[in-house]
Amino acid sequence: MEFNTKLLHGRSISKNPGKEILPPVSQVTAFQYESMEELEKVFAHKSMGYAYSRIGNPTLTAFEQRVNELEGGVGAVSCSSGMSAITIALLAVCSSGDEIIVGSGLYGGTISLFHDLEKFGIHTIFVDKLTADSVKEHLTDKTKVVFGELISNPSLRVLDVAEVSKVAHEAGIPLFVDSTTATPYLARPLSLGADVVIHSTSKYINGGGNSIGGIIVDGGRFSWDFDKHTALSDFRKFGKRAFLLRLRTDIWENFGGCMAPANAYLSYIGLDTLGLRMEKICRNTDALAKALEGISGIEVCYLTLDSHPDHGYVESELSGYGGGILNFRAGSKERAFKIINSLKYALIASNIGDLRTLVIHPASTLYIHTGKEEMEAAGVYEDTIRVSVGIEDAEDLIADFRQAIENADLKDENE
Repeated sequence: MEFNTKLLHGRSISKNPGKEILPPVSQVTAFQYESMEELEKVFAHKSMGYAYSRIGNPTLTAFEQRVNELEGGVGAVSCSSGMSAITIALLAVCSSGDEIIVGSGLYGGTISLFHDLEKFGIHTIFVDKLTADSVKEHLTDKTKVVFGELISNPSLRVLDVAEVSKVAHEAGIPLFVDSTTATPYLARPLSLGADVVIHSTSKYINGGGNSIGGIIVDGGRFSWDFDKHTALSDFRKFGKRAFLLRLRTDIWENFGGCMAPANAYLSYIGLDTLGLRMEKICRNTDALAKALEGISGIEVCYLTLDSHPDHGYVESELSGYGGGILNFRAGSKERAFKIINSLKYALIASNIGDLRTLVIHPASTLYIHTGKEEMEAAGVYEDTIRVSVGIEDAEDLIADFRQAIENADLKDENE
């Protein structure tokens, strides 16, 4: 099946008990049983079933199975947020004294998380760009995972999954990829060599800006060395499924970072239109980027532009699309604010992946607690504007940004 058909008719689209065309929302805390013997088996993982929504819920299962099928994994675990998903995935394989190699061009919240992990004794090695050479240079006996964003937000650098995973695997290290900005519509990192895929489902997967969530998908192909990855040693009998089993029955359950059933339902129905939305969003972003590129005093960053250093990955890794985010530099923070404040259609908001076009000044918001050097390594400057393009008509978006830039320049002249 092609992508949109699989979304609606894939193996994960199961028949519901009441013949509903969508999974029911099991908005409950606990599930009742006829006997203690039955419930005991569920708690001991000797019988299929649900006991308490923190450790499993049928609405979550329906959502997890659907995303897992799109990514081609062996299992998925949904979380309360994208940040929760990254945290739990890393803690499942790392202990105090371990090291993580990451690309510096990360979302600001993820950078802050890695600094928090330092307080627990987990050290992060930041490299300018996550490549096969930079990973090879920083590998040590303490390295337990390599982590990167497939399309970094907001710097828009592309991770060469095949090359980086090859080097990591030669050293017995898994590659974890945050594919939020790419979505399964543009790329499936597991097929390229990644071992674990993570999404903030609050973004493109949900699409409607109505619920927070995250998800971890395990490829189930990595051969774990349990003497090296001691955090998984209690699960060695599960072999290549050890990571997934530790997530499901241990760390995810104990940390309590479960997704709410209502949020799982909203994200489930959001998936129905993921392919249609991404195609429209990507085409809009390409058109807006090319229109802005011709405006004096504006420096545009978008993957389909010939000027972008990772332009070649559009065809080789991203199905011919550049994603739904573009950045441009306005020349100064003051001019950036004036442009943003003059927009009519774009909403000033901190999310991405919405149906609506969203705009923000990252340096004064998402990176407000990040040092200047780290911020610029992530592709964020004092005059950077990030645009998450929506599904409006491209002609209207182009006209809106043009008038906003003209109005900003007029205000400068009047001042």
